[in-house]
Amino acid sequence: MNKILIANRGEIAVRIIRACKEMNIKTVAVYSEIDKDAMHTRLADEAICIGPANSSKSYLNMKNIIEAAHITGADSIHPGFGFLSENSQFAKICEESNIKFIGPKPEVIDLLGNKSKAKELMKSAGVPVIPGSEGSIAGLTDALKIAEKIGYPVMLKAAAGGGGKGIRIAHNPEELENNYHIVKQEAKISFNDDEIYMEKFIQNPRHVEIQILADEHGNVIHLGERDCSIQRRNQKIIEETPSTAIDDKIRNKMGESAVKAAKIAGYSNCGTIEFLVDSDKNYYFMEMNTRIQVEHGITEERTGIDIVKEQIRIAAGEPLRFKQKDIEFRGYSMECRINAENPSKNFMPCPGTITGLNLPGGNGIRIDTAIYEGYTIPPTYDSMIAKIITHGDTRNEAISKMKRALEETVIDGVDTNIDFLFQIIKNQNFIRGNFDTSFIEKEILKK
Repeated sequence: MNKILIANRGEIAVRIIRACKEMNIKTVAVYSEIDKDAMHTRLADEAICIGPANSSKSYLNMKNIIEAAHITGADSIHPGFGFLSENSQFAKICEESNIKFIGPKPEVIDLLGNKSKAKELMKSAGVPVIPGSEGSIAGLTDALKIAEKIGYPVMLKAAAGGGGKGIRIAHNPEELENNYHIVKQEAKISFNDDEIYMEKFIQNPRHVEIQILADEHGNVIHLGERDCSIQRRNQKIIEETPSTAIDDKIRNKMGESAVKAAKIAGYSNCGTIEFLVDSDKNYYFMEMNTRIQVEHGITEERTGIDIVKEQIRIAAGEPLRFKQKDIEFRGYSMECRINAENPSKNFMPCPGTITGLNLPGGNGIRIDTAIYEGYTIPPTYDSMIAKIITHGDTRNEAISKMKRALEETVIDGVDTNIDFLFQIIKNQNFIRGNFDTSFIEKEILKK
């Protein structure tokens, strides 16, 4: 690969550009009109405007992005996460345009993007799945029959869903009837696909995911797990590795299941298999994300493997450089997502100009961000502006480093969730590793 266009913005675009520079690969940044002065446009070798602020006319505009690749002579496209990263149509257009899409094949994205089809595939591979509907629900009568069979509470989910959208819980037939129509409507609006499916609702689970790498020659390895249970409204806030919810026996079984899942799907590039772990330590396949994850950095810190560089090597047709026995796990790593938002005002986004900035440093501290003093955070996109990642020999050391890092962080001019993150990492149940996906509602927002 000689030149990579990054079809994204913000910290992930910066992250990819840095990896490319270290590999002596030229980069092209694309930007919307409102992102003209964004950091990724300054770091790339070339930058080209692809449309106005509205993402549907810029970062989601396939035609303009492909044209930008042709104009600049880019031979490949890295989609980052979000936007077009899991769009099979975009991956197919790249293929047809003789541009390498740095990710899985379009047909694999399609297969795994439909949650109900993915679940059936996992069952055939012997990967544990949550009891539920056999594929999509045919109608309300079908939904009521399935719920009666698997038992309440149940969860209705958009088949093409993601990002916590198109999900409702029903504790009885009346709630199921109401929520069925709501989820159908949400699925249609959010994903232009009103197919929905049903799962048994696992109460108070842990959300544990396995990072995999798969080359185009059939080789698959995993890079251990990440615990993403600290969430608000299904949106991850703090992630860590390893998880305190599982032991080595379950850890190894989950890793083997993730490798099986990738192999049966014919997967290549990096991906993440997400599981729910119940109070009895049973784990169940939830979904597979066919892209790099926001939280990939904690896996990099613990394994020493640069996942973005491996994505690029895999896309270039190289075989994996590691076998499973070569992967070594060191210490503990943790990530806090810094958002420009006001937790006291129902987490209202807070765009604006950064008038003062101090980011932490020191041993075991990594910052992934695209902000700088004088930068204006636009109101148009996701509110995440930075990720603080720590690494220590023990979990307590990783937490202590995170406390110090948050104390050193100064972002003036906009509201952030830093104080809210402090509340979490100082909570005794969090420190003890005693939490699940309902932790924030039960422990932090209960007042």
